[in-house]
Amino acid sequence: MPFEFVVAGTAISLQGSSDSKRAWKETVQLAARAALPEGSWLLTDPLAVTIYIFPGVEMRGDLDNRVKPILDAVVRCVYSDDEIVERVVVQKFEPERIFAFQAPSPVLLSALEAEEPVVYVRITGDVHEELS
Repeated sequence: MPFEFVVAGTAISLQGSSDSKRAWKETVQLAARAALPEGSWLLTDPLAVTIYIFPGVEMRGDLDNRVKPILDAVVRCVYSDDEIVERVVVQKFEPERIFAFQAPSPVLLSALEAEEPVVYVRITGDVHEELS
């Protein structure tokens, strides 16, 4: 831990169609499973989740509506229940407005360098990580 992965595509809003939300959740699950170390167990302790959305173009709509489908997608894939998520940090980085990260992890760097829209997800057991 921490566990990081990148999802190719544009984060779907909670208001999207049932089909688009289902397809997006499957895409998130596939990306998470591909990044999970072999033999991993479902996480059951309190967690913090960081989600960075790199939409590729100016993103319309509410940012918060794009979070729940991502969190729901990794239930029973990465963690046992979304009630153990105690902290969520979300930010969008539209083109020309990308923050200069000082020491990005290799996974975050791959998201920063992506030419297509992606979503970076980081899950950690340190729920106070950025607060200390």
